[in-house]
Amino acid sequence: MCLVANCAMVIAMTTVEEIEKAVTKLSPEQLAKFRAWFEEFQARQFDEQIERDAKSGKLEELMAKARDNHRAGRREEF
Repeated sequence: MCLVANCAMVIAMTTVEEIEKAVTKLSPEQLAKFRAWFEEFQARQFDEQIERDAKSGKLEELMAKARDNHRAGRREEF
């Protein structure tokens, strides 16, 4: 029970199913706001993973292979 005026109760969602169910109940405006937040969240997660991989040296092997292919004239179009 909330004892403070104008407060909102927060329900912890602990499973993917609970989150999915909650998302289906969002209004179009709330869904757009959630979508924008989630896209930014995913971008941050990706950037952080790339940064960790770069710092750990995981990308060095890929870079070496790319340089070798470039020097040998082996290139692929994107």
